[in-house]
Amino acid sequence: MNDWLHNLPIVWMAILVFGLTALITAAIYAGVMVLSAGERARSFKAFSAAMLSPLGILSALFIAFTASQVWNDNEKANSVVDREASALRNVAILAAAFPGDAETNLRNLLRSYITDAAAQEWPMMAQRTATLQLIPSPLAEALRLTLGLTPSSPGQQTAQREITTALESAFDARRQRIILSQSQVNWIKWACLCLQAACVLIAIAMVHSDNRLSAAIAMWLFAFGVAASLLLILANDRPFTGELAVKPTPLLQVMPELESAQHGNKP
Repeated sequence: MNDWLHNLPIVWMAILVFGLTALITAAIYAGVMVLSAGERARSFKAFSAAMLSPLGILSALFIAFTASQVWNDNEKANSVVDREASALRNVAILAAAFPGDAETNLRNLLRSYITDAAAQEWPMMAQRTATLQLIPSPLAEALRLTLGLTPSSPGQQTAQREITTALESAFDARRQRIILSQSQVNWIKWACLCLQAACVLIAIAMVHSDNRLSAAIAMWLFAFGVAASLLLILANDRPFTGELAVKPTPLLQVMPELESAQHGNKP
């Protein structure tokens, strides 16, 4: 799917999905009704209505299989962003064990990292251009600074270990979210979903070919159900793209804590 489609507002995305579904349904309806004449009409009626049940089940399985991937990706994306924010908050809290320049530098580096992540990495993830080749310099510098500290008490030794662990956790969470930003439903799955739905619509039209009103009602009901499912999957297809994308809100919520702590350290 193209980037412009995933970046559409939900309202316009819904109009597009339901509109295309309506056009395809109308085309299938018209085609089957035109063909259901003479000998073909008897052949269409001979098509067993019992086939609708397995076809419907297959469609449901296709949708459930695809939706499962989408929900898992979104759940993981929210989880890793929360884990990253939690790790950074732990660093901000533990930095108080090293009062003075070390604490101030650590907080400044965290603030710089969060600012860069929200302003630069998130738009890149939305465009699926973010990579792991570039190491975030503020986070790397914070790790180097932490490892270079000389603890003067058992409490500072413990804080140094915990800060190091938290920074490593933040690195890992960042790696996971960038990997997840590349996730999406591939074109084969989309093609299979649409093809299966078209097969069911054709079967419905054939079974009800002798009653056009009944055929139209059954086809439209199924078509709009499929369109709603496709819209739901499409709107959540890419975890960091679109109106329902995972936002950097958890990271930004750490910023006030860093700012207030820094102001509190001023004489």
